[in-house]
Amino acid sequence: MIPRYSRKEMTDIWAPHTKFRIWFEIEAHAASAMAELGVIPQEAADVIWDKGDKAQFNVARIDEIEREVKHDVIAFLTHLAEHVGDEARFVHQGMTSSDVLDTCFNVQLVRATDLLLQDMDELLEVLKRRAYEHKDTVCVGRSHGIHAEPVTMGLKMASAYAEFDRSKKRLLAAREEIATCALSGAVGTFANIDPRVEQYVATKLGLVFEPISTQVIPRDRHAMYFATLGVIASSIERVAVEVRHLQRTEVLEAEEYFSPGQKGSSAMPHKRNPILTENLTGLARLVRGYSIPAMENVALWHERDISHSSVERMIGPDATVTLDFALKRLTNVMDKLVIYPENCLANMNKLGGLIHSQRVLLALTQAGVSREDSYRLVQRNAMKVWREGKDFLQELLNDEEVRAALSEETIQDKFNLDYHTKHVETIFDRVFE
Repeated sequence: MIPRYSRKEMTDIWAPHTKFRIWFEIEAHAASAMAELGVIPQEAADVIWDKGDKAQFNVARIDEIEREVKHDVIAFLTHLAEHVGDEARFVHQGMTSSDVLDTCFNVQLVRATDLLLQDMDELLEVLKRRAYEHKDTVCVGRSHGIHAEPVTMGLKMASAYAEFDRSKKRLLAAREEIATCALSGAVGTFANIDPRVEQYVATKLGLVFEPISTQVIPRDRHAMYFATLGVIASSIERVAVEVRHLQRTEVLEAEEYFSPGQKGSSAMPHKRNPILTENLTGLARLVRGYSIPAMENVALWHERDISHSSVERMIGPDATVTLDFALKRLTNVMDKLVIYPENCLANMNKLGGLIHSQRVLLALTQAGVSREDSYRLVQRNAMKVWREGKDFLQELLNDEEVRAALSEETIQDKFNLDYHTKHVETIFDRVFE
């Protein structure tokens, strides 16, 4: 977690003091459940809660113990015993380290996901507002980077909204996928711990019990979770790349907000670079990259090994912290994105009307000309525009074969921009209503 790309709300979830607090709650809730079942004295469970709840867990002390015992959970339990006293012997009854580690990891992922869902809601709100703001701002649509036919800036925003709305649904599903608790003991058989303890702890932590765990929670759940984060990151990059293209000097239909006093280059004072969206492109690569080791974590040896452990200690914090930062940054970019309608119109007219070629093609076929001949006639005149800078409308009007099929009025009608935006309202209704 690099501070430059981190927000405190998210990093706090992964801080050592948060982790140890969750570990304590898992152990204490388990003790309460065991007391209800008569496995340990109720007085012991009360002492564990009372003294442990008041304890200020010393991260340095836990680290010191771990250096000796070479086991993080044992180090924590030893430190907890320093606070609880004799009743600490009833802590961790029938449990194994994975019960604590896996359940805690999922609690942290759920909390992180709740923040990410808030981020998504804020982004969706901004995209919807900007979509309606530029619903009728006509600009050229591009395929292969080349002028195709007219669209609107609002449609671009609406497309992003729909994509992130789908991502939110996926993230909700991913949250459900990893919101499980396992307290099943060694190799997952519940031999030394009652399954009701697991159910009790799961309820207290806002989770559901894992139907079957093999001492570890199955890692296909986590693979799906991190893959979902990767898909969201790819959507962030798609929007970022779009902004970067639109900000190119030769295009300049949109631009990242350039604040007063901001500097674009140490060497060239005139520069205004799309640094935020370039940054988002890089961050997206990282988040996507975390999905591969998560998938490789699925195949553990027999009932468990710890090859997944080192991976998750890194990708859990890094993926969620990075995506949280990226979503916030994208929200800010889209909120302040500067749109230049005049440049949109100027760019659309650069090819002398070629964006209307399909309408002319269709008009010729409807007038009785074969599709092959219609295509030939339209392309013949279009190539003059490409090669010689001619005006497409004028070339069509001067083409005797075209005029034999279409009147001047019909040809001119095919150059009406409003034709291309007549269903924008319908699309908006589909996306937003």
